[in-house]
Amino acid sequence: MRRRSIVGNWKMNGGLATLAELDGIAAAAGAAPDVDVAVAVPATLIAPAHARIPTLAIGAEDVHEADHGAHTGCLSAAMVKEAGASFTIVGHSERRGDQHETSHDAFMKAAAAHRHGLGVILCVGELQAERDAGRAERVVQAQIEKSLPDDAHADWLTLAYEPRWAIGTGRTPTLDDIATMHAIARAKLRQMVGDTALAMRILYGGSVTADNAARIMAVDNVDGALVGGASLTAAKFAPIIAAAHRGA
Repeated sequence: MRRRSIVGNWKMNGGLATLAELDGIAAAAGAAPDVDVAVAVPATLIAPAHARIPTLAIGAEDVHEADHGAHTGCLSAAMVKEAGASFTIVGHSERRGDQHETSHDAFMKAAAAHRHGLGVILCVGELQAERDAGRAERVVQAQIEKSLPDDAHADWLTLAYEPRWAIGTGRTPTLDDIATMHAIARAKLRQMVGDTALAMRILYGGSVTADNAARIMAVDNVDGALVGGASLTAAKFAPIIAAAHRGA
């Protein structure tokens, strides 16, 4: 059985005062021992977040593919690990869109993170125009093929399917659409890495809230959620954790 996983992604939000929300999030995680709870925070908050709640998995929202060098403003996997991160997100739709990152960039970053002992959440997902053109399945399959490291394993890599048109919009695909895309992702993973794909978790990301979390996580091949705005407060994030616990 794959353990449920609920991961918050704070994006470019929060400051030191916001870390008080982690107290309630950690309490919710403690009440759901069969769910793996983690929060990716801005780089400036990794060290203080880890210091505040050492038992909560704290992650980075991105890393650079290089270990060091002339990359002004970037952070290596070794740097975020030293700060207290235990995992990183790579290939997020906002990195692909706003920073024009490619699947090869995600591939290199995932490999760098694993090289330094970080867990990886690898994101894939289509644009609205790609879905409207009937290309959603092919786009996601190609992203997995080009982004997945050669030695990917369930011990350290989780896939997250996030339809890019649903991020922060309040819109979500139908449950049938989610089931179809997660099944396609599982099949592609199995084609690439064999039976270890059966143990890999696939999270759904895209306007997950307390109102829809239980329904989404009841879908086949949905092993949890990558949560954006609703992870910024314990009041909104804790019910999502609880929904995963009830459905585990």
